Amino acid sequence: MTQLEYAKKNIITPLMRKVAHLERISPKELIRLIRLGQVVIPSNIKHKIKKPFAVGKGLSTKVNANIGTSTDESRIAEEIQKLNIAIKYGADALMDLSVGGDLPKVRKEVLKYSTVPVGTVPIYEVAVRAEQRYKNFLKFDVQDILEVLNDQAQQGVDFFTIHSGVTQNSLRVLGKHKRLMGVVSRGGAIIASWMKYHKKENPFYSHFPQILEIANKYDVTLSLGDGLRPGSILDATDKAQIAELKILGELAKRARSRGVQVMIEGPGHVPLDQIEKNIILEKKYCSGAPFYVLGPLVTDVAAGYDHITSAIGGAIAAGVGADFLCYVTPAEHLRHPTASDVREGVIACRIAAHAGDLVKRRKLAIVWDRNISIARKARNWKGQIELSIDPDKARAYRLSSKPKLSSVCTMCGKYCSIKLMEDCKKG
Repeated sequence: MTQLEYAKKNIITPLMRKVAHLERISPKELIRLIRLGQVVIPSNIKHKIKKPFAVGKGLSTKVNANIGTSTDESRIAEEIQKLNIAIKYGADALMDLSVGGDLPKVRKEVLKYSTVPVGTVPIYEVAVRAEQRYKNFLKFDVQDILEVLNDQAQQGVDFFTIHSGVTQNSLRVLGKHKRLMGVVSRGGAIIASWMKYHKKENPFYSHFPQILEIANKYDVTLSLGDGLRPGSILDATDKAQIAELKILGELAKRARSRGVQVMIEGPGHVPLDQIEKNIILEKKYCSGAPFYVLGPLVTDVAAGYDHITSAIGGAIAAGVGADFLCYVTPAEHLRHPTASDVREGVIACRIAAHAGDLVKRRKLAIVWDRNISIARKARNWKGQIELSIDPDKARAYRLSSKPKLSSVCTMCGKYCSIKLMEDCKKG
């Protein structure tokens, strides 16, 4: 049975107990939220995960890091290095978005070394296989899709992003209401191109029951992808995006009725004043399903700094109810990310998630800030560094100070406000 099916039978599994302990909530409350579809635990029965996590209502905001080969960069060793860095700096989950090289081999290595849940976007491998077999990445059919889904599930993939909301109806809405950027989702664009090429409905939509069978068999969580997400803040919250979101809400109900855990993916590029509206709409149309957002990026002008624009949006999104943040690296829109980019992206996203948790009044988040404030007041440099979100960077900055062993930092020196007030109290 899936974790959702266990929850419906009011059976608390060992996995649920472990996650409840990590989240500091009761197993009974966790099982209630899973039963309602407001919390999911991505965990394929074939994948032994050392660091499982749950995502959804009442829980800490989680962070995902994307890795994977491209058609230009396909060295497995580099992707494993990124994997290790992402996990070291606090990613709760990884997505293998590989499109270059031997995809099953890459995925096998990622699953082997990852201590956290792993997700994929199966349409990528479907297209790559079609290119290899038929010399045309659009010459695939339903059986090709189901073959990839089954192969990946058997390997142990914990969650799938599937673009089932890019339908003939949602594309008609897109056609009537023109965008600046059109379709920017890679998976969404492949599906839309396939539909035009074959003049058929999206197979991820028309054959959703078969997809649910595979997901149920292995307890793969479905992450219903936003193939029509905005790629410019000028396209945010438009009619096409909302049309797709409504479809995803209906599909989420069908998934839950089949015992399949489901979360919803969201934008994308969204200006500050529309972020809360996006969260409210997702919770409304998708019956409170966990919301997994890419960023969101709050401006389009920050090439090279999109880890910052996404962290700004992510913090606001988390604070108003987003449950799962997908990181964005400084390389976004520019190049294949390096290991350094991955580190920067993970840290920025974790800061956003933590800032959101403070707004959500998550006790563990508040205690963390309290403890580092106490260390800062005491000028306890070791404590401050250890409690920092990136201790390595904090330590390097501190050690670069001159004089290195001073009780104050070199920003204020002898005019340190904390030291001055300590001296005042002594007097």
